[in-house]
Amino acid sequence: MPENRLTEEVLGRYTTEQRNEASINIDRGTSLEILTIINNEDKKVPLAVEKALPAAAAFVDEIVKAFRKGGRLVYTGAGTSGRLGVLDASECPPTYGVEPGMVQGLIAGGREALTSSIEGVEDSSETGAADLQKIGFCGDDVLLGITASGQAPYVLGALEYAKNLGAVTGALSCNGNSKTFDIADHRILVKVGPEVVTGSTRMKSGTAQKLVLNMLSTASMIRLGKVYKNLMVDLKPANHKLVLRSLRIIREAAGCSGEEAEKAFEAAGRKPKIAIVMLLMGVDKAKAEELLKTAEGHINRLPGLEAGE
Repeated sequence: MPENRLTEEVLGRYTTEQRNEASINIDRGTSLEILTIINNEDKKVPLAVEKALPAAAAFVDEIVKAFRKGGRLVYTGAGTSGRLGVLDASECPPTYGVEPGMVQGLIAGGREALTSSIEGVEDSSETGAADLQKIGFCGDDVLLGITASGQAPYVLGALEYAKNLGAVTGALSCNGNSKTFDIADHRILVKVGPEVVTGSTRMKSGTAQKLVLNMLSTASMIRLGKVYKNLMVDLKPANHKLVLRSLRIIREAAGCSGEEAEKAFEAAGRKPKIAIVMLLMGVDKAKAEELLKTAEGHINRLPGLEAGE
């Protein structure tokens, strides 16, 4: 397992720990001046993410391969990074209708760390590996280590464990000298620069991580056919709002009336994607399911729809 040899001198070399000249006198500003400085720095984040798109795209390809053979995507992180991973994973089942375990987020300290600051738990590389063992992580899964500075032992331990199993590994960091990059197969570097408040990586670094995680999970789900055009056709209508959204999606996708959408929705067992195929292809539920299976879950691969009709 990686050893924790972090010193004050080494920590000071990390970009996220250095002082930002643009905010050097932020404590003297009015509320508007403070917000303007923060906003100007935040504007730099999407541009930094843009430079990381090729690396992120290569990792998406690996995620899709894993999903297609029954593997999982697992995020691991500590503090803000861990919370962002758990958040992204928790949104996948309701949005894309996947099983809860397909995308998982692990955070140093477990569930308690989601709402309370117990940052000291990130110093154990053994715990990072142990948490993967608890969920039965295997070589068919994919692991993404998330850490702004790139040195959290919890994440390094998890990456080493996954690597030894032969699993595909990725690292998302905001420092070019991230230790995670020494281990991971895929290195997603988002160079956002020094934080507005020195070392407060929940700010620009956290924003960058959130954007990248959104991209990774969303692009992977699109590649699996969970989206038709730009509609989330596999969502789970678990409450009244989501039922209304489902009906709207069916109407938009099939170009039908509200009455037709509601009738198909119920006939399809309240599964929007099935209802859409029933309406587009003029078939019953069983045939719609058969067609989707043949098309590997992609509506746009159905006969007559391949060219975007």
